[in-house]
Amino acid sequence: MDKLHLSQLFIYPIKSLGGITLQQGYISNRGLQYDREWMLIDQQGTFISQRKYPQLALLQTGITATTVTVQHKHNPNQNISFSIAEHLASPIEVKVWDDHCTGLEVSTEVSKWFSAYLQMDAKLVKMPQTEKREVDPRYALHKETVGFADGYPSLIIGQSSLDLLNTKLAHQIGMDRFRPNLVFTGGDAHLEDEITEFSIGEVQFYSAKPCTRCVMITVDQQTGEKSQEPLKTLSTYRSFGKKILFGHNIMHTNPGLLRIGDELKITKKK
Repeated sequence: MDKLHLSQLFIYPIKSLGGITLQQGYISNRGLQYDREWMLIDQQGTFISQRKYPQLALLQTGITATTVTVQHKHNPNQNISFSIAEHLASPIEVKVWDDHCTGLEVSTEVSKWFSAYLQMDAKLVKMPQTEKREVDPRYALHKETVGFADGYPSLIIGQSSLDLLNTKLAHQIGMDRFRPNLVFTGGDAHLEDEITEFSIGEVQFYSAKPCTRCVMITVDQQTGEKSQEPLKTLSTYRSFGKKILFGHNIMHTNPGLLRIGDELKITKKK
């Protein structure tokens, strides 16, 4: 088999907003630094996502060592920024699927900006560094923790998997539809489903479970518009039981730096 290499690296600082492409990224206990460290919640404390509010795709996140910025992709004058360290004192109970954990509202000003954009009451919250939201114990080996991601620290997809899908679609789509953290080149389509342990650079990874797909992948990340694809086509060849699978949720055993071009070395396969 040809060598596998890390070809793309993404973080999504605010859950369900536009992601950021990295040349290198540090992976710590919860996953890549700043990945899903913030999220929007409704009045009940439940997370808000593109599944119900596809217009979130049009908000592009940027981040520096000190500041987070949010800017509309088609209207740059519609923007807001805040300090990475900024938050109010009182903790809020928040909900990500079935998990209850703690969030800290960034500021009333930032929450008002997002509320105006969504035309509903919303708050932007940050996960405290002290919060320990554990991964599903059925898949965790060492009580791993995760930020505000759906359930796992990282998601990996092989470029070959997307290439195969695009041969079946009338209109090609980009990898951004699937919001992965790691993308690799080389190998057959869906090789990621067969790998149980691997390393990239100095970081050791292991497989958790395949990623179950929903209507979120039908949102065009550049226009915010929804369609039937690619979910309709994936259902014809990636259905397992009642689930449509694409990409793989993974966890890591140690911190370290990941760089574009690093070799992905498989240590164990199914």
